[in-house]
Amino acid sequence: MASLEALLPREKQPIPDDVVLDRFVSYLSGEGITLYSHQDEAILELLAGKHVVLATPTGSGKSLVATAFHFLAMSRGDRSFYTCPVKALVNEKFFALCNLFGATNVGMMTGDAAINASAPIICCTAEILSSLAVRESKDLPRAVVMDEFHYYGDRDRGVAWQLPLLAMPETQFLLMSATLGDVKAIAESLVEVTGREVAEVRSAERPVPLEMSYAETPVHETIAQLLKTQKSPIYLVNFSQRAAAEQAQNLLSADVCTKAEKQQLRAALEGLRWPTPFGKDLRKLLNHGIGIHHAGMLPRYRRLVERLSQRGFLKVVSGTDTLGVGVNIPIRTVLFTQLCKFDGEKTLTLPVRDFLQIAGRAGRKGFDDRGWVIAQAPPHVIENAHLAKKKAAGKRKVNFVKPPTRGYVHWDKSTFDRLCHSPPERLESRFTVTHGLLISLVQAHPRTGYRRLVQFIERSHNHGASKRRLLIRARALFRALVDSKLLHVSRRSEGREPAVGVSPDLQREFSLHHTLSLFVLDVLPKLELGAPEYEFDVLSVVESILEDPAVVLRAQADVVRNRRFQELKSQGVAFETRVAEVGKITWPKPNAEFIYAAFDAFAERYPWLQHENIHPKGVAREIYETGQTFNEFIREYRLQRCEGLVLRYLAEVYKAIGQNVPEAVKTDALEEIAEYVFTLVKSTDSSLLDEWEALQREQPENLSLATPTLEPVQPAPGRQERKRRLKDFGTKALQARLRAELHQLARLIAARSWEEAAEAIAIDDEFTEASLESTLAPYFAQFGALDLTPRARQPIHTNIDMRDPMQWRVRHNLLDADGNSDWCIEGIVDLGRDARDPGPLLRVQRIGA
Repeated sequence: MASLEALLPREKQPIPDDVVLDRFVSYLSGEGITLYSHQDEAILELLAGKHVVLATPTGSGKSLVATAFHFLAMSRGDRSFYTCPVKALVNEKFFALCNLFGATNVGMMTGDAAINASAPIICCTAEILSSLAVRESKDLPRAVVMDEFHYYGDRDRGVAWQLPLLAMPETQFLLMSATLGDVKAIAESLVEVTGREVAEVRSAERPVPLEMSYAETPVHETIAQLLKTQKSPIYLVNFSQRAAAEQAQNLLSADVCTKAEKQQLRAALEGLRWPTPFGKDLRKLLNHGIGIHHAGMLPRYRRLVERLSQRGFLKVVSGTDTLGVGVNIPIRTVLFTQLCKFDGEKTLTLPVRDFLQIAGRAGRKGFDDRGWVIAQAPPHVIENAHLAKKKAAGKRKVNFVKPPTRGYVHWDKSTFDRLCHSPPERLESRFTVTHGLLISLVQAHPRTGYRRLVQFIERSHNHGASKRRLLIRARALFRALVDSKLLHVSRRSEGREPAVGVSPDLQREFSLHHTLSLFVLDVLPKLELGAPEYEFDVLSVVESILEDPAVVLRAQADVVRNRRFQELKSQGVAFETRVAEVGKITWPKPNAEFIYAAFDAFAERYPWLQHENIHPKGVAREIYETGQTFNEFIREYRLQRCEGLVLRYLAEVYKAIGQNVPEAVKTDALEEIAEYVFTLVKSTDSSLLDEWEALQREQPENLSLATPTLEPVQPAPGRQERKRRLKDFGTKALQARLRAELHQLARLIAARSWEEAAEAIAIDDEFTEASLESTLAPYFAQFGALDLTPRARQPIHTNIDMRDPMQWRVRHNLLDADGNSDWCIEGIVDLGRDARDPGPLLRVQRIGA
């Protein structure tokens, strides 16, 4: 579609709604687009100032209605937000809206990155909008699109979809989903909170009709038949990352693509870097026309699969239901490998909503005249039917019956038929109260924060008894925060509410978004400041409140068990005794005894923690103590299939140190650990910002990276601004991050990982992977190896000349096994950019004696 930017009002002067409509209709005519009746109805209701609930099938043009809403908001001089449930979809919508409205008019906030955050149109996750709604009382967007609104009923995240509806009375909402059930309670609440009418626009008509069928052939035969009958691209739906990877691997022996198609793929992939262990496996799959897509992958790899799919290069994408939440790629056939799913507690038959949401990916307007949805019969049923046929034909004497897999929940064709024809379940309110929500309100509204929370509870869509329980919980949380001295209440003055303040000893970015954040505050003063293990013990406490990365912990436990088993074997211990002892071993839990005891004492004082527990673990601690790179950790524990999970966990560790550990107990050594973790994260995947920078080069207006605020865009930094930025960020923190980069580079050099070294640093044009290898060859010939022990990571080995406020000059000594430092790395740090920008700080200029 062409850009709408030229039709927007000049100099931000609002234009009448009838002119807006005429311009948009003319634009559609020029594009050859005719509106469906439900699109026309929804746009007119939005122009009339009503909220709109748009419940139409996938592919029925909901995005075009959202585009009209953004155009209307900009024409009125208002800001608008587009919220999505997952970052992958936020990314996609961001780039699509950049193309429609121009890069200067569109920004993005995902929690990991904020791009052009003062733009009139913002793409973000629902959690970001929820946070802004709670903290801001003015300057909130006047128009909000909430896509995939069925996430309102998500057990863990639904509160983020409800809070904006309760906290933004001046905002007009467009709530969109293909699988909405009864929304009467939501509509009534919106009318009560905002005073606006709500229009429900529904349609069951699909522009691309679906054909449903049930397959009783093995999955590889089903796929072969679909490829033969030109029903690709195929989305092969699995409900675990492991299953998605295994199904993709099984297809490598099939002829998915022709030779000519494989040549096209190789050309499309030429020149791409595959810097992590999983990258090599993915490249092999992609060369065969097979994609893989799940949340355990790095964002850079998921987006690559999406781009290749959009260009028609991939015949099969084996994925989890991450593609079922709206990522826009052309899929002709959706093939379910099963109709049951583990929901985190037990395995159940798929809800109708989940089934319809995924099935709706089949058949896209402009690509297909129809789509196909197929469900596989259970594998053991297919196998047993095959064996029975052989036995009946007398070809083979078969008495064996294949049992179902562990955790199997029965489904059959009647299950499939029910899922195809039943309406979606009713959305349930998931509103809850956390101390993170409470402290956010108090920080933003010292005199009215608690009253606003009570107001949210009363406005919430929960039933009466549930509201009473929430009010009791809110009071308990407030008292706990006051008792912990995190909050202090001023005396009531005449005619005014008492002010509630946050302890001035806490840093500005302090937050309590983790349920057990208060435990961190309680336990850290009990650690001995200055003790040899102090910083590591702080890290262990921080890790103990984070959600367990279960796959990583199981891998750690397996390595520890195997190591111990071999030790016992070498000592001649009997097999049964070995098995018994190894069975008691779990993953590493540094300082677990202290953490468990401290938590038990803490929980006794705060009864509302009765359903919570602490989770000691040492993932980030192990990485830092051993000085590992991201890739080394992935290889050691064979975590190639879940690199994205590891990356997200490390990002959570970094954020938790910054947001949950008070400045009063932080040390330089703890800053070193935090910056080491940050360097691992940002050097592993910054692909999203790389793409946006490419957009800037195409449209070189003054765009800026910003934090998630509603402040205006600032001009490019001058000399004084650079000094201020450096002061705000903290010289020590910047030095710590720089040393972390250098230690990672030294480790890659020591391992002769030249490709990864080139990926990890900004090097002058004359440096290549080959020249790095030849440059370091004399060093290894003379000294044999680099020292990577903690001795080599001491700050004394990094000299930073900070006399020039515009750039630092850096020399880092490389130690050999004897502790000599005859070689070094030299470079410069440009202080003109934001210290949190992705990409290396140091630009390497020389490596030598």
